[in-house]
Amino acid sequence: MAWVVLFVAGLFEIGWAVGLKYTHGFTRLWPSILTLASMTVSVFLLSQSLKTIPVSTGYVVWTGIGAVGTVILGMALLGEPRDIARIACVLLIVAGIVGLKLLSPH
Repeated sequence: MAWVVLFVAGLFEIGWAVGLKYTHGFTRLWPSILTLASMTVSVFLLSQSLKTIPVSTGYVVWTGIGAVGTVILGMALLGEPRDIARIACVLLIVAGIVGLKLLSPH
């Protein structure tokens, strides 16, 4: 169950990372509120998952989910480049996340 919680925490991290773009430096009320709420939920869920998952593994998986998801949404929503080199780098991050999950004692 801790891995599911960690995954959901990573999804909320994606939400707040992308949300930062829409806050315009926290000058827009509703995007700012939603971004801050996503930050809070993400960190809370991360803390819950770390009760059983080693902190080093949990933190790296959380940030990895956030990084990969943010890159994908940046490409899909914000018109960021979609070149092969960027996609290859994202796949390396995914490989690291999967590797850490497989090697985790929990």
